[in-house]
Amino acid sequence: MLARLSRATVAKDGPFSLFSDVDRNLTVLTGPGFRLTGPGIDLACLPLQPVAFPGDVTVVATGTGGTASTDFNVMTARDLVTAEVAVARDTALPAGGRLALYALGPARIDGQDLPPDHLALTDNAVQVDGGPVLAIRLLGL
Repeated sequence: MLARLSRATVAKDGPFSLFSDVDRNLTVLTGPGFRLTGPGIDLACLPLQPVAFPGDVTVVATGTGGTASTDFNVMTARDLVTAEVAVARDTALPAGGRLALYALGPARIDGQDLPPDHLALTDNAVQVDGGPVLAIRLLGL
């Protein structure tokens, strides 16, 4: 695996899966969020605020209060690919690496409609109108 993009639901407190030699980035899409804690890690996972952590460190989700949150995950092979994740709306994004754009709301990418829950890939600079979108820049692919 060089890179993996996926959605998941955190419905209750509990451990996250371990992924050896993988860096992770998580963005809560819906729900109140939760905390991720582990050795040297204490992250508030709040809606539309990307957080990064190593996939091979034991972390536990806490503070869910029994309310589910849906999140978007970006996993990359640590020594091969680097991911930068941001929430973008009504902005120009420069070229550089592979850019994955995941629509969270109705968006237009260079004038083309990108409906919610759809993903676009490009190696070019783009204009994002509307949104928001998760802008995932994958360097090293």
